Amino acid sequence: MHILIASDSFKDALPASRVCAALARGAQSAMPDAELTEFPLADGGEGTYEVLAAHLELQAVAITASNPLGKLIETSYGRSKDGRLAFVEMARTAGLQLLQQEERNPLLTTTAGTGVHIRHALETGVQELVLAIGGSATNDAGMGMATVLGWRFEDAQGRSLEGIGANLIKVKKVFPPEKRFPVPVSVICDVSNPLYGPTGAAQVYARQKGADDAAIEQLDAGLRHFSGLVETALGRPALSQTPGAGAAGGMGFGAMAFLNARLQPGIELVMELAGFDEALRKADIVLTGEGSIDAQTVHGKLVKGICQKAALHNIPVIGFCGRLAASEADLKAIGLHSAHCINPDPTKPLPEMLAGTTRNLEISAHEWFTKWAIDV
Repeated sequence: MHILIASDSFKDALPASRVCAALARGAQSAMPDAELTEFPLADGGEGTYEVLAAHLELQAVAITASNPLGKLIETSYGRSKDGRLAFVEMARTAGLQLLQQEERNPLLTTTAGTGVHIRHALETGVQELVLAIGGSATNDAGMGMATVLGWRFEDAQGRSLEGIGANLIKVKKVFPPEKRFPVPVSVICDVSNPLYGPTGAAQVYARQKGADDAAIEQLDAGLRHFSGLVETALGRPALSQTPGAGAAGGMGFGAMAFLNARLQPGIELVMELAGFDEALRKADIVLTGEGSIDAQTVHGKLVKGICQKAALHNIPVIGFCGRLAASEADLKAIGLHSAHCINPDPTKPLPEMLAGTTRNLEISAHEWFTKWAIDV
């Protein structure tokens, strides 16, 4: 028997690699003759870099770039061992967590640091780029990134403008670089918002980045104005209304406009890059898990993505979680053969349950396979 162990992290408890390792120990103790493959995964959010770094043997490339307010910081991006692919995480230079609460103001923040990562990767000769967006402190529609990559934006007096949210409304002329962006770009994007309007980047997300009502209105108007100029310059009308254009303060739009990027759901892209389909072909059964399996899991979480792929090969998927709040109908919709809460006493204080995650994963996997062996 070949057991594929493909799990997400358990938030605040264990990264995906350690979840897989714990499940593997439990399964192996009950099935000593089984062949096991540990295959940590992520959905494009927290932990994605670490997962892809393991699967793709990414090497950290340390550089100096600017943070959301233009301050130089030491940061890094990932590059594959063969030098063909770069993985850039926007949050490492433009992330909200890089700023103190009082520093947060999307009128003043920029994606220029992300542009520095991308430019450096191009200079090293990469032939493909993966950009993870999310968790940003910015609302500049990628303008800051674009200025680093050769775009120029001028005001009514012909002065070059810095790429920050406050300057979106001031742009009068757009000057693209002479050459198109040279390599294919895939963007991890799990948000479907358009760029502007009631469900756009500013109206939905800018407040949590430090904007007040007046700033939100200014940013929304700026996104509408700026995108119209860029769309005209590119000959790509309505790009701003593409689902995902409003992601990460409009970086979804910026990536499509300035990088000619393709937006992809995080789960699908991570699985594709990691080679999940190939690993699945060898499996007789799949173990998976995440912190909570509930009604939300039905709507596109990693466990659902694993189940969809496994169903194509009639491979059963067993789920383990810290909290199980899914009905039988939910589990059927997710595609799980069964799901199991690893906490024997869910009334315990949360810190105590989190501390016991490793051991409880091992025990749960051991018990499931022991019972399974008896039943078959």
